[in-house]
Amino acid sequence: MSEQAGGAAPTASNWNLPNALTVVRIVMVPFFVVALIAGGVYGADSLGARWAALALFVAAMITDWADGYLARSRQLITSFGKIADPIADKLLTGAAFITLSWLGELWWWVTAVILVREWGITVMRLFVIKYGVMAASKGGKVKTVLQTVALVVMLVPLGLWGTAWLIPGWALMAAVTAITVWTGLVYVRDARELRKNWLAQQNKD
Repeated sequence: MSEQAGGAAPTASNWNLPNALTVVRIVMVPFFVVALIAGGVYGADSLGARWAALALFVAAMITDWADGYLARSRQLITSFGKIADPIADKLLTGAAFITLSWLGELWWWVTAVILVREWGITVMRLFVIKYGVMAASKGGKVKTVLQTVALVVMLVPLGLWGTAWLIPGWALMAAVTAITVWTGLVYVRDARELRKNWLAQQNKD
């Protein structure tokens, strides 16, 4: 879930490799969902489909890292990339959380908390952008890494070997939920501070 935003001005053409990888990631989402559903609970219906879903998820995450790296290193940062990259990330992870909950492998309340936070912060960023840019926090980056690792572990069909094998995934999800809530509150605080500083500057002018 890399950032294409960076600090450079979006002067590159939208027709470039990083943006193509972002689009590929979006296209992969429905195929991932179909494979995950076809596999059934913990891959009981089709172990091959479950492994295919995991492979698609990992491949999509690799494109996420690659598009951000290429955009920054080759000065290919664009307005399209700034918008599409985070949307692609949230579509992929959102699809994973929702489908895992639909299969009964993850509590719905965990999915609800995480998705409300993810989309809520995204919407909030759009509302406060006139006051300034909210930089990604270190906690937010840790959350992103933990979230990715937790989803990968949850997608491995460990449940077929017994309930005890599910404990690592549950533990990771507990950590993800906690840090998701905490970083969400931090972003709300930062947004309020950003608005407060902007208003103070306006009054000073």
